[in-house]
Amino acid sequence: MKYFILATILLASLAVANEAAEGLRAEVPNEFAVAQGGPVWDGPNALLFDDGPWWNSAGTGVGGADESILQSWGTTYGYGFQLAYDYRMADDFEVPSGEEWIIESVTFAGYQTGSGLTPTLNGMFMGVYDDNPNTGTLIAGDPYDNVFTSAEWSGIYRVNESGTGTNTDRPIMACTAVLSTPWDLTEGTYWLTIQADGTGSSGPWHPPVVIWDQQNTGNGMQSLDGGVSYTPIVNGTEGQGLTFVLEGYIMGALDQATWGSIKSIF
Repeated sequence: MKYFILATILLASLAVANEAAEGLRAEVPNEFAVAQGGPVWDGPNALLFDDGPWWNSAGTGVGGADESILQSWGTTYGYGFQLAYDYRMADDFEVPSGEEWIIESVTFAGYQTGSGLTPTLNGMFMGVYDDNPNTGTLIAGDPYDNVFTSAEWSGIYRVNESGTGTNTDRPIMACTAVLSTPWDLTEGTYWLTIQADGTGSSGPWHPPVVIWDQQNTGNGMQSLDGGVSYTPIVNGTEGQGLTFVLEGYIMGALDQATWGSIKSIF
């Protein structure tokens, strides 16, 4: 009896620990192919910023999908940014000198293990800070406002090396928020915080930036206390970047392009 109790306690502790990051475990190849269907995200239309690659292996997944492969030195498939636990992620981006960005939409990556290709994510919560969120001030967005607009399969599976070409447990979704009030940011370095919600039983999880044979891909951070404090995320021992893109336009550039088109008519 005491061994049963001990085993139960150990399993419970592992389950709790696993809420912050979906750790490495053995892949079991599927016995059937998953047909690709439904909408597939084909990338941003008016890109201002892209924090890094979402995939590191083109066309090697089931049905010819791309793959985000967790290499042998890594230990984590995805990082928890669940609304249910008030976990959050953060990473920085820069508006270049002399520019003013009008950010109209944000798309970040997320998945719920076992969801299939129909997205189960339905919540996006974001804030923009003028410095590292541990010390910075919120200047745009609202970390408690759900601005979710849509989610589509990105055409990418998150797998480990033994699961490449066979595993479909973690289809990465592109989650987009079209902002009702665009963010207007002048030159400087900012930090974006993100959080997600969904109807699946696992996650949501955030897959990091992946570059083949490159362990350090960025300086993303995670908060496990509702955004009070953030600490760096690592895969193995190296820092990881977050997967997100910003869409919109550069103030002035749109006016110049429009005026150029008008002049060309005459």
